[in-house]
Amino acid sequence: MERERVVAFFDIGTNSVRLLCVRIHPDGSYAVLSEQKEAIRLGEGRLTDERLSGAAMERASRVLRRFVDLARSFGAAELVAVATSATREASNQGAFLERLKREVGLDVHVVSGPEEARLIYLGVSSGLMLDGASALFVDIGGGSTEIVVGDACTHRHLTSTRIGAVRLGALFPPRDRGGAYSTAEYQAMLEYCRSTLVRPLEQIREYRVHRVIGSSGTIQTLAEVSGGMSTNTVADSPVSLTRRGLRRAARHMLTLTLTERRAVPGMNPGRADIIVPGAAILESILEHLELETVTITNRGLKEGLLVDYLLRHGYLPPHGAVSVREQSVSRLARVCGCAEAHADHVRRLARQLFDSGRTIGLHRIGEGERELMEYAATLHDCGTFISFTDHQVHSQYIITHAELLGFDEREVAIMGMIARFHRKKFPGSRNPGLSAVAEPDRRTVLELAVLLRLAESLDRTHSGLVESAVFEEHGRAVHLVITSPGECHLEQWGVENQTGPFCRVFGRQLVVPAHRAVPEEEVCTIQSDT
Repeated sequence: MERERVVAFFDIGTNSVRLLCVRIHPDGSYAVLSEQKEAIRLGEGRLTDERLSGAAMERASRVLRRFVDLARSFGAAELVAVATSATREASNQGAFLERLKREVGLDVHVVSGPEEARLIYLGVSSGLMLDGASALFVDIGGGSTEIVVGDACTHRHLTSTRIGAVRLGALFPPRDRGGAYSTAEYQAMLEYCRSTLVRPLEQIREYRVHRVIGSSGTIQTLAEVSGGMSTNTVADSPVSLTRRGLRRAARHMLTLTLTERRAVPGMNPGRADIIVPGAAILESILEHLELETVTITNRGLKEGLLVDYLLRHGYLPPHGAVSVREQSVSRLARVCGCAEAHADHVRRLARQLFDSGRTIGLHRIGEGERELMEYAATLHDCGTFISFTDHQVHSQYIITHAELLGFDEREVAIMGMIARFHRKKFPGSRNPGLSAVAEPDRRTVLELAVLLRLAESLDRTHSGLVESAVFEEHGRAVHLVITSPGECHLEQWGVENQTGPFCRVFGRQLVVPAHRAVPEEEVCTIQSDT
């Protein structure tokens, strides 16, 4: 059996160097060991002669040496490194790469603009649930801006433009010594962006996109500043940025000196001198395509390197063949050592109960919540990774803190709460523990938790005795029909213990009759009597 391996991925950009170090398990799951980022301004001062300066190369070498040492300390046997815009355009690229190989021991591959766009697409799309929708992916780097149109399965259009926040800032430096921009200077940047981006953006107009996804530190910082201006509080991970919020933030920041800009709530001080040019690029894109809202992600090229590595080495099915959510949930279940056969069986029984319950009008819950219940069923016992005692509480904690990909905060909260109440005392509708989910979702959580409790009870022995379980309606009572090839007394007893929560939540009686022993070759059917 193949052993696990530690791999480190390096993204050497125009503005920053990023490191992602992971331990990859034989089944394709992985654990992040370290993530690092440091600004090096590799592209600084190269506007006139297209050469990387000695100081910039020294900064890059020093940071990368430290990152390589860190990766080696985790046992990294493979180092995967790519360089982007600043390096691929430098006339002294060869000397820089040779220096990194000699001084750092790092063999760096320079990627083309389209390949950079592809890797960004892989990294971002692999962490989203797009539901078949087409999206526009925008990543504003220091020397280039990558724009991609694609869905969960593939990209349809890739483009890399020679316009980035560092490059634009060098082309349009503020005349004010303090670093403040005039309105005319900002307008000049907008005009330059519009003329530079017009051709690639016109090509993108041919595609219908349903949402915009923004990656890169520049877009994240713009979202944080905009959010701080709207609410007077800065979110740790802003989820969106509107065009109106972007315009407001840009026009506020351009009038500030560099020192004042560094102090703006939500501002990354290291980006204060390039944030206004970055805003001009993003504003031009949204304006030209008449788009109003950008969804923010913290994923990018380094995650794309990881996904590409997993695909190339056979750890993952073709991109998009399995949903991001399914991959993310399966990975967490494996990491936590969940009993796979039991989890799959409970998930299948919960699905049968959900579908048959909806057929008889027991509930009116939609397909989206059905999916969340199934994922909660897969992960309901993940808390045993910490301790079996009160593991339902640990399961909720793990689910809500594991940074599951493809889910929003509401969905993660719902899954965690369903898992939290799959055993032990069932909560009332006013239980303070339900405050983790929004008021409109609380009844849904209780109904789904009851279905999961029943499904869990029907595999109490973890032996898969119960082959199917469905609800049938008989007047006001609900019949539970269970099929099993043999005796299932413990499962029946477990279901009997859930009749109270069932009645409280659904307002209907669930009666489970005494189990009738049958020969092994027959099918064991248990149904309720009125």
